[in-house]
Parts: sequence; structure tokens; C-alpha cells
Amino acid sequence: MEESADVPGRLARSAAVTEAGSFMRTSEVAGWLARRREAHHFAVRRIPFADLAGWSFLPGTGNLGHHSGRFFTVEGLRAAVDRGPYRDWQQPIINQPEVGILGILAKEFDGLLHFLMQAKMEPGNPNLLQLSPTVQATRSNYTKVHQGADVRYLERFLRPEDGGGRVLADALQSEHGSWFFRKSNRNMIVETSDEIVPHDDFCWLTLGQIGELLRLDNVVNMDARSVLAGAPVAGAPEAPDPVPVRSETQLLSWFAAERSDYVKAERVPLDGLDGWRRGPWAVEREDGRFFRVVAVAVEAGSREVGGWTQPLFEPTGRGIAAFVTRRFQGVPHVLVQARVEAGLYHGVELAPTVQCVPENHAHLAPEDRPRFLDVVLGAPRERIRYEAVHSEEGGRFLNAESRYLIVEAPDTPTVPGTPEVPDTAPPGFHWATVAQLGALARHGYYLNVQARSLLTVLSTGAADAAPAHRSSEHRSPYGGHS
Repeated sequence: MEESADVPGRLARSAAVTEAGSFMRTSEVAGWLARRREAHHFAVRRIPFADLAGWSFLPGTGNLGHHSGRFFTVEGLRAAVDRGPYRDWQQPIINQPEVGILGILAKEFDGLLHFLMQAKMEPGNPNLLQLSPTVQATRSNYTKVHQGADVRYLERFLRPEDGGGRVLADALQSEHGSWFFRKSNRNMIVETSDEIVPHDDFCWLTLGQIGELLRLDNVVNMDARSVLAGAPVAGAPEAPDPVPVRSETQLLSWFAAERSDYVKAERVPLDGLDGWRRGPWAVEREDGRFFRVVAVAVEAGSREVGGWTQPLFEPTGRGIAAFVTRRFQGVPHVLVQARVEAGLYHGVELAPTVQCVPENHAHLAPEDRPRFLDVVLGAPRERIRYEAVHSEEGGRFLNAESRYLIVEAPDTPTVPGTPEVPDTAPPGFHWATVAQLGALARHGYYLNVQARSLLTVLSTGAADAAPAHRSSEHRSPYGGHS
């Protein structure tokens, strides 16, 4: 297609249109999703491992795998790190070495970019059906290992140039590093000028409409949030050329040093993991914490295959994923952490200020609990710029939800003993602008899944604007702008 100038500006204009695009009002999307749910039969039920069809615990290792040798296996992982309260541990992990495609098709209507979103059922979602990318498929899916139907619009991403497409974003990104072993997806946004007649399970929405829907619980799925983090959206009008506390080079240098810390992860047999036991219905920790491996039977009328069985990981509590924000000389910054997750390719990626399941750390001494958790949990309503509950990866995780927040940091503790957020980031943390994070998100393996979700919240306008009078007088803790 013909080259179009100012992609960031066009995306920003799409993000500014929130109430209605060229096809559907935002207020109508919930009804449309309900109708799509009624149009198909969906059901998910728990089953014992013995009822898994085509899956079994393999002799010798106890790893849980599919008879085809494809899809994924549940194996064991032994990890060791040199930071945090947990320095070594063992756990089950999903090993799925193939790279999937997460792709969103974009097209201009009435001078405004729209995005083709799919009403997709995933067995692990609490409400089953959520808005997903145009294409969301593993290699096993789109090469039809399951003998199912074709993946709609797949060719637009496998060969975008054949359909006159223009790639707006394309990067390999990690999946959840706590539960996947070095799993990646190709995150893509492709613009087309071709006539596209959407299937009934698809609809065109502006970026701003998607932002409005991100304010609702469990509507926009994890994969859509991940892909949209790579959209090169222009900066906010109030800060067209934001000056960060530290330069991009300094941010990258700090991050390279954080990645140099010791992180060792090796796959081991699932049988015999210390502290884990296997029963007829679950593989779980003896103390019941963190997560368990379970099995389900699925019926899905709108998927490429109408029914199947599979293992899923089920967490034992709801997570928290939060950015703490502060303005330095009027420029919004977010506090990111260099977080170790043993399943990541490089062991460390940039993560939200707080990312945890609070109950998993309640038994620890206060100094060993996640830093800034008390700041987030104790934030008054007027400092919460964004809050919603979102599902994590619904194809592999069962009822995995996180409470996503963006919290404005207090200037100073108002009550003695109240935790504070220092201007100078503590070890393992760094202040960065949204523009800096957006630039990193267009490359692979810098921002983890949860950080990409929160970045999409910011870039689509889903978060409330921070009051300009609050936290606006902070100067650079490094003695001036870099």
C-alpha cells in the first residue's frame, strides 16, 4: 500500500475518538459481545487427569504432554537467583518452544484508523469471551495439528505484502515468565487498504474505543493489550517533547547491568519436584500456595476445533500489577522494576512497580515483601488514576486475574510510618517516561506482559489524567535533566 506519513499522529487521533467509530458505538460493544456469546455454545468443566484425551504423564519424567509431540508440555523447572527473598526454588513450567502470532489488522475509515478485534473464547477466562487480536494462534493451531478449521485473516500477517499491507509494529515478545519457559509470540499490527468484510465474530474499533473498554473488567484480553503496547502512538499534547529524568542511554545502561545479575533456570522432570505433589485432579504445592496444574474439558462452537481437553495452570490468588507515577518538572514518569522471572529468555525484564499475588508473601517479614505494595494497596481514591481487573493468558491459565492499577505517588508521607516513594529510585527500580517505555516496547524482550498491559492503558487514554497541581514540582533527583 502507499506509504502514509505520521503514523504516531494517526494513532493518536484514533486514540482520541472514544465514544463511537465508523461502525459501532462503544456503549454497544458489551451487547455485541453478549450476542456473540449467545450465538455459540461454550462450556468448560474440570476433569481428572485420567480423562484427558491425547494427553498423558510421560514415563521416566512424569512430564505432561500431548501424544502428537506438539502444543506444549508441562515440565519441571529448577531456578536460582541472587536477589529477593526466594533465592532458589522448583516449580512446574509450560514448555512451548514454538512462536505464535498475535496480530491486529488496522484500516482507515472516514480518515480514522480502526482495528479489527475478535470476540474470542478462551477456556481460562472467567467470562470465556473477550476482545482479542484479529489473529491469535500458536504455530500448532495454524498448521492444523488439531485438524481444525483455518485461522481467519492469518495470511494478512504471514505475508502482509501480498495483500498490500503495511507493517506498523512487529516484534517478538515474551509471555508470562513465571509460568512459561522462554515462550515468545510475534506481536504485529498491519494496516491494509483492501476491502475487509468482517466475520460476525469480528468488529472494527478505534484505539480510543479500546481504551474506553480497558476501563471495564475482563473485556480486552491479555494478547490484545500486549500487541497494542507496540503501537507507536504520539505523545500527549501537554508534553510534545517530554524530557526524562534520565536519558534512554542511561536507562538502557542501568537495565543491562540489572540483566547481568545471576539467573539460572533449567528444565527438570515434573516428577519429584521438591514441595510438589501429584494427585488425580491437580499437581500442586504441599502448602497450597502460588498455583496448581489442573485439567479441563472444553466445548467452543466458535473455535477452529469444537471441543478438546487440556491442562491449565490455576493461580491460588488474584494478582496485583501497578505502576506508581510521579511528575518531574511537569513530565509524567512511571516507576519500573527490573524483575526476575525464571522463564524469560534473559531472566529479567522491565515490570510494573508492583507485581505479585499479595497472599503469597503474607508470611514474609515486612522487609522481604514486595516493595511499594503498601503504597499501592493503601492509595486513597483520589490518587488512583486507573483500576480494572483483567485476565491473564486465557489459553493456558484458568481464572488467572490481576488487579491493574496506576497510582499517583504521594509527595510525602502524610502519616508517620506511611511508606513513601523516593524521587531517587531504589536499587532494582528506575523512573522512565511513557515515551521511553513505548520505544522499548517496539523491540522484543524489554517489557514483560504486565508492563505492556499497563503501557497500553496509558497510550490508549484509559487512565485518568493526573492533576497538574499534584506532584508537579519535583525536580530531577540526578541534579537536572540528562
